[in-house]
Amino acid sequence: MFKNNEYYIGKILEDLDFISDHMKSVNKTDLESNQLLQDSMMFRLIQISEKVKYLTDEYREEHFNIPWTDIYGLRNRIVRDYGNVDLGVIYDTLTKDIPDLKEILSKL
Repeated sequence: MFKNNEYYIGKILEDLDFISDHMKSVNKTDLESNQLLQDSMMFRLIQISEKVKYLTDEYREEHFNIPWTDIYGLRNRIVRDYGNVDLGVIYDTLTKDIPDLKEILSKL
């Protein structure tokens, strides 16, 4: 299979759907008290950011309204400071930023 921008956007959307489905009725306390949910959500965030790296520069420039650098920056924070990740930032990302990103990417 040829892996192009559309392929990676499709995979990112799958991850966004997974996050949306599993965060529907989760509050911050639920996330903080559930190590399995934390690990699962952070893994998906890392996967999204890894897939962003495979998008062409032209694609990212064409869709400059999407915070590509922030998406990859979050990955670095999770991977490098895993034991010290601010779950408040992760929760806000999962509940506020992910739905917005999903809506934008769904329209592409």
